[in-house]
Amino acid sequence: MTHPAANRTIVILGGGTAGWIAACLIASRWPQARVTLVESPDIGIVGVGEGSTPQLKHFFDQLGIAEAEWMPACDATYKLGIGFDGWSHRAGFDRYFHPFPTALDSHTAGMFFYNTRARRTGRDVVAHPDRFLLPARLAAGACAPQPDETFPFEVSYGYHFDAYKVGAFLARHAVDKRGVIHLQRHVAGVERSADGGIAALRCTDGERIPGDVFVDSSGFRSLVFEGALAVPFVGYGDTLFNDSAVVMPTPRDDTAPLASQTRATALSAGWVWDIPLTSRTGNGYVYSSRHITPDQAEAELRAHLAIGDESTARHLSMRVGRVAESWSHNALAVGLAQGFLEPLEATALHIVIATVEAFLDAVDADGFTAKARTPFNARIAARYDGVRDYIVAHYRLNQRLSDPHGYWAAARAVEPSDMLKRIMSAWFTGADLAAEIDALDIGRYYNAISWHCLLAGYGTFPDDARLVPPGAEIERIDMARIDDFLRRCALNFRPHHTHLPR
Repeated sequence: MTHPAANRTIVILGGGTAGWIAACLIASRWPQARVTLVESPDIGIVGVGEGSTPQLKHFFDQLGIAEAEWMPACDATYKLGIGFDGWSHRAGFDRYFHPFPTALDSHTAGMFFYNTRARRTGRDVVAHPDRFLLPARLAAGACAPQPDETFPFEVSYGYHFDAYKVGAFLARHAVDKRGVIHLQRHVAGVERSADGGIAALRCTDGERIPGDVFVDSSGFRSLVFEGALAVPFVGYGDTLFNDSAVVMPTPRDDTAPLASQTRATALSAGWVWDIPLTSRTGNGYVYSSRHITPDQAEAELRAHLAIGDESTARHLSMRVGRVAESWSHNALAVGLAQGFLEPLEATALHIVIATVEAFLDAVDADGFTAKARTPFNARIAARYDGVRDYIVAHYRLNQRLSDPHGYWAAARAVEPSDMLKRIMSAWFTGADLAAEIDALDIGRYYNAISWHCLLAGYGTFPDDARLVPPGAEIERIDMARIDDFLRRCALNFRPHHTHLPR
């Protein structure tokens, strides 16, 4: 039986990390297709998405690219998760760590869930996530996720990296190893076919680039989807206020340990990322232009970093939301042409990979048909909305209670989705949150550990004055035993800088 992609021409509009990820995945899965990537030599990429989830490791493993090959070329470091600082003013909960859950956490997650439920119902028990989960212990010690050879468990992890260098690395791999054709052209427009799909790209010099399937990776311009196909844009700005960023890298301090976590520090009208690379530290302030001006944001970032005017700042505008359909006619949208969610949970590349893989799976199963397209679009839209709800939860549940009228108070007042209402209701009524997540079928976006970390990490429990000692009906969790277990596990991991691939 002939494969649906046999002898098809796949044309990708736009490079950058998203475009080259799509090129690598498509050429790897469909060697019987002809894959061409077209990009303008004059249009740059946003290039600030410098963190990932474990999905990126899956991507490189799938392509057979070793860490020792790509990480040094891209200034990459390991990432165990995200440390949130200053999102809560509750005593003992001013910071917490959101890990990539690993197999070892199954030994302690149940006790974590039990204690959070006990504390939600008014018992004075330990319920901070960092006390129960191994990645928090490893990140606090600036350890790499590479255990000694005798340790029989793996730890989930992502990466930090230079986005420009990852894009360039993947371009070389796609062209040299996967046979992708790379054209540098100035695209002037998009030509429609009689059936409403895309027939070709038209270049400024008159050249016509035809294709059977088109991938729109043209960034916020969304030339194919919002331009030629007029696919509606679904905005998230009513619940996610942040629409701007100011970016300012700083030199890496070679005397300090190389961190294995991203830091997300709350400021007056948003938050600052701190991303450690081998060559520098990436910093950026993601903020709401409704609550602070660009000049004020830059001044606040400089004060936070304790630097003067010697470093140049780059200002970015962001449109938060997604296209209504990620597969329309014979075209697929990826990257910023598909949508944008602020980088709080570093999901940009995760969604690119998930979108392309789901598209390939759908076509492999049912061809380029409505039977494949309709459930695919529903699945990708649900993924975007699920990630949005988790990010909204950070703001809706923030505990910066000393800000009664400003940005953080406005964030606490947003109207949550029906899904998020059910999560919050389960939490605050003392119900079984893990069971509710299963009932909602949202664990494939963020699982029960992630939701418990967010809600417990902010200290969204009854006030300390209302807590009572646990009675006989509450099982006493032996925290000394958990501490000893995590300590002994952590002894099998070494400092980050000693475990970078060479």
